[in-house]
Amino acid sequence: MGRSSVRAAAVVTLAALFTGTATASFGSVPEEVNTPTPINAEDGQYIVLLKDAPLATYEGGTSGIQRTKPDKGTQLDANSTNSKKYLAHLKKQQADVAAEAGVTPQQSYGVTVNGFSAALTAKQVAELSADKGVLGVFPDEIYHPTAAVPSTEFLGLGSNTTGSGGIWDAVGGVSEAGKGVVVGVIDTGIAPENPSFAGDQLKKKGAQGVPYTENGDTIVFDKADGGQFRGPITIAQSWDKRHYNTKLIGAQYFSAGAAASGFDFSYDFLSPRDGDGHGSHTASTAAGNFGVDASVEGIGFGKISGVAPAAKVAAYKACYVGPDDLVTTDDICAGSDLIAAIDKAVADGVDVINYSIGGGAASTVLSADDYAFLGAAAAGVFVAVSAGNDGPGASTADHGSPWYTTVAASTIPTYEGTVKLPNGFQAAGASVTVPFGKELTGPVVYAGDIAKAGAATNEAALCFLGTLDPAKAAGKTVICDRGTNARVEKSQEVKAAGGTAMILVNVTAGSLDNDFHSVPTVHIDAQYRAALLDYVRTAGAGATATLVGDNVTGKVTPTPQIAGFSSRGPILADGRDVIKPDVSAPGVAILAATHNGPKEKPTFGFKSGTSMSSPQVAGLGALYLGEEPLASPAKIKSALMTTAYNLVDANGQQTADTFAQGAGHVDPKRYFNPGLVYENGIVDWAGYLEGALGQDYFDGVDPIDPSDLNIASIGIGALAGTQTVTRTVTATTAGTYTASVNVPGVDAVVEPATLELKVGESKSFTVTFTTAGASLEQWATGFLTWTGAGNTVRSPIAVYPVSADAPPTAAGTGAEGDLDITVTPGFTGQLPLTVLGLAKADVLIEGNEKTGEANGGTTNVLVQVPKGIDVAKFALNSSVDTSGTDLDLTVYHVVSPTDLRYYARWQSATASADEAVQITEPAEGWYVISANVYAFTAPFTWTATSALVGPGGVGALTADPSTLAAQQGQAATYNLSWSGLDKGSYLGVVRYGDSQVRTVVSVDVP
Repeated sequence: MGRSSVRAAAVVTLAALFTGTATASFGSVPEEVNTPTPINAEDGQYIVLLKDAPLATYEGGTSGIQRTKPDKGTQLDANSTNSKKYLAHLKKQQADVAAEAGVTPQQSYGVTVNGFSAALTAKQVAELSADKGVLGVFPDEIYHPTAAVPSTEFLGLGSNTTGSGGIWDAVGGVSEAGKGVVVGVIDTGIAPENPSFAGDQLKKKGAQGVPYTENGDTIVFDKADGGQFRGPITIAQSWDKRHYNTKLIGAQYFSAGAAASGFDFSYDFLSPRDGDGHGSHTASTAAGNFGVDASVEGIGFGKISGVAPAAKVAAYKACYVGPDDLVTTDDICAGSDLIAAIDKAVADGVDVINYSIGGGAASTVLSADDYAFLGAAAAGVFVAVSAGNDGPGASTADHGSPWYTTVAASTIPTYEGTVKLPNGFQAAGASVTVPFGKELTGPVVYAGDIAKAGAATNEAALCFLGTLDPAKAAGKTVICDRGTNARVEKSQEVKAAGGTAMILVNVTAGSLDNDFHSVPTVHIDAQYRAALLDYVRTAGAGATATLVGDNVTGKVTPTPQIAGFSSRGPILADGRDVIKPDVSAPGVAILAATHNGPKEKPTFGFKSGTSMSSPQVAGLGALYLGEEPLASPAKIKSALMTTAYNLVDANGQQTADTFAQGAGHVDPKRYFNPGLVYENGIVDWAGYLEGALGQDYFDGVDPIDPSDLNIASIGIGALAGTQTVTRTVTATTAGTYTASVNVPGVDAVVEPATLELKVGESKSFTVTFTTAGASLEQWATGFLTWTGAGNTVRSPIAVYPVSADAPPTAAGTGAEGDLDITVTPGFTGQLPLTVLGLAKADVLIEGNEKTGEANGGTTNVLVQVPKGIDVAKFALNSSVDTSGTDLDLTVYHVVSPTDLRYYARWQSATASADEAVQITEPAEGWYVISANVYAFTAPFTWTATSALVGPGGVGALTADPSTLAAQQGQAATYNLSWSGLDKGSYLGVVRYGDSQVRTVVSVDVP
């Protein structure tokens, strides 16, 4: 974000964060209008978050309760007497808020967030949203789990047979890898019988470092960081105390939100037991035992291990499976249950959380779970999250906040097969169902050409159940397109139609998956599809294909490549100044534990997705904490990012797509000694949020430009010519470090370019970016690298050059006048200036301290905003601005004057008596302006005004010259003049070229 960004409520899309309008067609008088409700507000389940700090960030101030926020280098102690006292205080506060609204809390949160879940009516949603003490009201959304050479060997951790030959050796062996650390997994539960989670029987307190039971209902573990994990023993369906052991020391379930939605639990276990396999898979990937024999469908695949095999596991089940195993649309992860799981995991004392759950492309950096993870990170917990499986399109990545590590998925060497054609065509792909070294040859057909009578051709091409003609499929290898239905369902249909084998082919570039199919199958990528189908259709009835149970092409499949499904950045939310994803890790064809019933044998399976890559990073976090128990989440994330390396493409050439790989592929061989780290914490995150969102969320915190957040990447969402960002590094290895930076099309200068540091010493530097040939309104990417002391410390960079750096506001006075405005062009050439307005501010309400008294101090007025408005500004102006006098302003975009459900909501609710909401390019329609007299100490008067700036206007607003002869980086000044204005306040806008840069001009005529 450029430094000239307006810090105003207007730039905040609060509709994306939180879940009551008078039309004033210029000069209207107040009329009674009810409080609007959100457009999507229905009677249903919601999460209500309050503004007062949760346990993890409480700084003190409540009488008799001391600060609970942990000091730097320590974790939160949620079990202290003081903590319990503050949690009780929060619970009473929540009860009071709920009682005033007439609702009953279902789940209470107090550790990472302060709030509760409840069933609300649409009216209660509106009332609570308007409460000044409420941070936001979030619909209880439904989320879903984000769905060779072993990945641990590929990461360089060591042999899965002996445990030696890698990083595990460096930490003292597999028995020390993650020792003393607890990994919390929020997912679909866990399979306690799986050998990945085997351990000794729990006893009363015995040997040091061994988990034990207390009072028969609690499991206690003395951790490496000096703190304790304390988790309750759960008794539930197919689950009792016998399922815990010295490895699996925590298992709980959270289902109130799912139950409130009417979910049918009959297809799952209402307990910590995994009914899906996703949770067991992620848990064993992160911290499963070492050297576990894994077989699938009777085929042995050797031994597997978690990344941190000595770490303990605590499972927090908040996701439940529906009746269809082949889809996730009937599964449920209720948002309120997820928040409860996060809250409890931190309260119990986990050190790491894995969260392989998503809800689509991030539209904000402060959703309900983002806020919960803010508290978790503030409590000292390292959090790894999945980037999502909606790639390869741009801006599809989930989880956009900077306090956790967002993980993309990449490939590793896997089990392969080959498709061979008589014309010399050869394509290697994924396969575990063609016998190794064997060849299967037979006639081949394309599914789209053999549709059953009455079946849609496009569905037959995808091998939907019941779509293939058995007369044309029998005895043949069938080519099925990937997409829509489950991959294994396709081979099921081929078998049902009499086919003997399948070639599964991607339609667009994507992952290659080792599924256990109903017939021998090789899964190949999209680059081979055209040639394959061309041969089949040309050869006709004589077409044959051979499937080989190995890669016999003579070409080694390059790895690691970014998975086609892996979601990409940039994150188009709240300034675009944080690069996501952060890193990539193995996430394709990962073999790990899956689920089983209480009397069934343990199972294993191959799964692909960023759900599989995220626990790799969670495990690396645990591995790091095993060596440095007091390391901050930011330090671990920085070490992972700055030691990462580039991925490769299908030809084996290095790629450096920042929005696909983030900083690059994680490299455990280097991350223990990164050389330099970028530290950041709750104060930094709070300043970032206030700068990015333009809201005063935190007391005593100054906003920062989001680009200045001290993270191990540099993002500038709007580079107007030149911008300087600041970073501070702390040395883990003493030495002299020299900077180099490369962003094609952008000049970047580092000052100082050399840093000499002792271990633990911190120094700051700046990087000044200037557009130098890069295309405007397009991203330019590159890297900053510090080299020294045997280390290379690399940070990804992404900047978005725009046309000009202009002041966001300018002000003048008088019926006739002018002012000079200076801008800095971001390019050399002609820069047209477009002038809009002036528009007179119409008085909507003339009030005093008693206005709205019968409605809790609130007065609502409707305003109609016509099409083509560039800027709308709504303001409250008080006759006094003394302490104790407080007005609040809320603006809602509603459906109509008679339908007060709202699409979007903006609020300016500081401790001041003057408030303003400015909306850029507001949607045409009706808006409710809601003014509230929140507090006063003496009589006073105030006004509410509305100014709508569009084409035309009054006052002959003129820019001279109307086009600037722009020279990049050189200040240029134009004169803005007006005349013939009557008494009042006016608003205008100057736009610069085709960019979104604008200066909002106010003129006051006394």
